[in-house]
Amino acid sequence: GANFDFDLKKDVGTILSQDFSINHYREFCEALDKARKILYLADNAGETVFDRFLIEEINKPVIYVVRAHPIINDATREDALLAGIDKVAEIVSSGCDAPGNILKFCSDEFLKVYRSADLIISKGQGNYEGLSDEDRPIFFLLKAKCHVIARDIGIDEGSIVLMKASKA
Repeated sequence: GANFDFDLKKDVGTILSQDFSINHYREFCEALDKARKILYLADNAGETVFDRFLIEEINKPVIYVVRAHPIINDATREDALLAGIDKVAEIVSSGCDAPGNILKFCSDEFLKVYRSADLIISKGQGNYEGLSDEDRPIFFLLKAKCHVIARDIGIDEGSIVLMKASKA
């Protein structure tokens, strides 16, 4: 599970200075160039401002997916609106009340958008846990916060990755 004992300034500094343990950036750029329908699965509420900058750089239509209700520290519609995401993307809820998107608990509206997306940017460990076995064009951007996920990915705990889904 997520580690709640963290220092935001320290974590941001560490992450920005850290190399990706798995870096599929070239493949990501190629997929992004071809993509027409991009789904962006949000993670933490505090990251929505950074998400906005990334979406602005993508410079294509993006659907930004949030939680309907606060779950741990996951982004909600209110968080996205405060960050101005509505100015750069369409905001939808996954309808899922779990930490991460578990498809069997997601709304029909979300599933329709999910199934029609030709590129999915999935942020955070919780989304990885729910979607890692999916055969979809997903790129996971996350920090492995526990040894179970780190081992599953094949990296050290605390490592960050930009990784194309293995089944895609």
